[in-house]
Amino acid sequence: MKVAIGSDKKGFALKELVKKYLLNHSYQVIDVSEKPADDFVDSSLAVTKEVLNGDADKAVMFDEYGVGSALASSKVKGMVTANVVEENTAHMTAMHNGAKAIAIGSGVVGEKLAYNIVQYYLDTEYAGGRHQVRLDMLNKMI
Repeated sequence: MKVAIGSDKKGFALKELVKKYLLNHSYQVIDVSEKPADDFVDSSLAVTKEVLNGDADKAVMFDEYGVGSALASSKVKGMVTANVVEENTAHMTAMHNGAKAIAIGSGVVGEKLAYNIVQYYLDTEYAGGRHQVRLDMLNKMI
């Protein structure tokens, strides 16, 4: 699985830890921020581009609280990004919302929890079915 990752300055240290975790677990990593982006908008949009272009299967973005990256990414038509602070939401947003990315806040989530969140997210497939109706509704929005 190819996983795109990126961060601003506040999320960079956690991104680097998660990057190492992913590589140690045989994921292919596309790091759009070898150096931290100046702003979460820049890093989240770079990650979003990798996913929507089909270069990455899923993605994880980092900033201080996760909210900014999730908001910026979700503004792009066709993208679903969720701010996640625990494992169950990571699982459910992938399964029911078809989240193409998650955003994690380094000021909220510690290292070990971040590993768990990322693993739950990556291990979960989108269920489709009745959930697709909502995604179709979102994609029709301007």
